[in-house]
Amino acid sequence: MAFFEWKNDYSVGIAKIDEQHKALVGFLNELYDSMKAGKGKDTLDAVLKNLVEYTKTHFATEESLMKLYKYPDYEAHKQKHDKLAVHVLDLKQKFDSGQISNPIQITNFLKDWLGKHIMGTDQLYGPFLNAKGVR
Repeated sequence: MAFFEWKNDYSVGIAKIDEQHKALVGFLNELYDSMKAGKGKDTLDAVLKNLVEYTKTHFATEESLMKLYKYPDYEAHKQKHDKLAVHVLDLKQKFDSGQISNPIQITNFLKDWLGKHIMGTDQLYGPFLNAKGVR
């Protein structure tokens, strides 16, 4: 059983974004599986690098669609993205400098954030974009 199970309830109804969300969930599960195998610290660096890069790509995808279709809550959503991007970079820098050595802290943060963001904030733009024909 995965640490974070993807459910259809998480879908925003846009295939590309759902696939990106599944990839983010995959990074989290990869880290968790490594921790269970006693190799979490070894995997954390690669997962954090992937997460830093992938969040840029994913957020750009969401934000470009929101701008294109004039999503009314674009600015607030972008601010949440910006805040997370800064936080992920901060986690990566703390890990690189040795201030964080335990992947549990990062794993729990990511699980909490992903669940809340996908089920909360992202669920708000899904119907709006779907109504514009975005699938």
